[in-house]
Amino acid sequence: MTNLEQAVAKRRTFAIISHPDAGKTTITEQLLLLGGIIRSAGTVKGKKSGHYATSDWMAIEKQRGISVTSSVMQFDYHGKRVNILDTPGHEDFSEDTYRTLMAVDAAVMVIDSAKGIEPQTKKLFKVVKQRGIPIFTFMNKLDRDGREPLDLIAELEELLNIEGYAMNWPIGMGKGLKGLYDRAQHRIELYRPSDASKRFLPLNDQGQLAVDSDLTQDSIYQQTLDDVDLLSEAGNSFDLAKVQKGDQTPVFFGSALTNFGVETFLESFLKMAPAPGEHPINDDSAELAPNDDRFAGFVFKIQANMNPNHRDRIAFVRICSGEFDKGMDVTLARTKKQLRLNNATEFMSDERENVENAVAGDIVGLYDTGNFQIGDSIYTGKDPIQFAPLPQFTPELFVRVNAKNVMKQKSFHKGMQQLVQEGAIQLYKTYTTDDYILGAVGQLQFEVFQFRMKNEYNSEVVMTPIGSRIARWIKPAQLDEKMSSSRNLLVKDLKGEPLFLFENKFAERWFQDKYPDVTLTAKL
Repeated sequence: MTNLEQAVAKRRTFAIISHPDAGKTTITEQLLLLGGIIRSAGTVKGKKSGHYATSDWMAIEKQRGISVTSSVMQFDYHGKRVNILDTPGHEDFSEDTYRTLMAVDAAVMVIDSAKGIEPQTKKLFKVVKQRGIPIFTFMNKLDRDGREPLDLIAELEELLNIEGYAMNWPIGMGKGLKGLYDRAQHRIELYRPSDASKRFLPLNDQGQLAVDSDLTQDSIYQQTLDDVDLLSEAGNSFDLAKVQKGDQTPVFFGSALTNFGVETFLESFLKMAPAPGEHPINDDSAELAPNDDRFAGFVFKIQANMNPNHRDRIAFVRICSGEFDKGMDVTLARTKKQLRLNNATEFMSDERENVENAVAGDIVGLYDTGNFQIGDSIYTGKDPIQFAPLPQFTPELFVRVNAKNVMKQKSFHKGMQQLVQEGAIQLYKTYTTDDYILGAVGQLQFEVFQFRMKNEYNSEVVMTPIGSRIARWIKPAQLDEKMSSSRNLLVKDLKGEPLFLFENKFAERWFQDKYPDVTLTAKL
């Protein structure tokens, strides 16, 4: 095995997905704690103390206690190089999450054990399933009273159509939580034991405690043994091949807030999760192996002002093959331009280190002066490499935007241009007057945009809602400006391509009846 193959085999790159407030950012914190990256876990609950989650670095995230942008964090654990991508749970930012899911080899789905599968989890799960990547489930908040574990496993199969295999099983929950019956490791993990050295108790060949413990006298323990017997007889059999294809999900129970069951989860996850695999390239005509000597990767995210002091712009690149070396020359597939990658960074949320070397599976940040766009492919060698396009959503809500202070036009235009390049919000201009219009999937995106314009660019903006609209693109050759009216506003996107913003479905149908030969198209 070559050095490159050895290095790639150590990589584990995954995203954490969930509905808002299921505990996704909290479990990320605990993983970083285990990785030795942070000394104590700041949770999104601790806002009064000024102790915030490491992965929530943006000012508005700290203010609201939610994640609105994907964070990238890296650490070493038990001989593996772990790349975690913590994604926004809020549905208004699902486009960022969708693109992030294109850059990972596995996904961890966090579910609130009291609420079960919620709408956003279901939506994100579908994207993961489409990619066929392994999905690992963490049933969180076991320290609170929740639903019956058997019901939660059944819900996975009914709502998500995926087999669930319980790797461990709760011994009680809420105030009655005693521990976890670890089927995979053949042991019991005690919840808050009086002696930390006796956190794990071994099981005998019959699957019962092999040592003396007060737990054996507890009726909850007996109930757990019955549940585990039922699982063994009537439940699914563990099948690693199914897990790797995304047809079966290993299910772990625990509490991220109290750091219970997280270490067991991480150790098992790293054994089962795949190393980086092949990527389809050039319209699916070929597969690119991670140990290919050619360096290649794609930009899945752009973030402005991660360091407000320097007004920087970072392009996040998933390396798909080969090896990155500082100062290397690459070709940007979209423009065929040669670029020298002198300045790259690895992440610990907003903390970062200059990177000299990285391999397939790693995420690196390239300092960007405006060369990159989301979805760009970069590569070395003479043969072109183009990765599949990343998803782009059609916005549903629209606002007109103007600078509150006309004397600050320069910072206004700069902020508008830089923030929209992150891809979370779309920028349009009216076709003849070039007035700014923003489009977004959800209202919260506008609020974040307004907040960041003021805090990062010192530019207060006035937003005038024009409501929910249906965006449809039209071929330039078919366009006549007279087609526009108050019910179908004619605008152009960042590429200069024309589109109509229809007031409603009726307005769109009326237009198609009047112009039957015109083809209208949508994004995702």
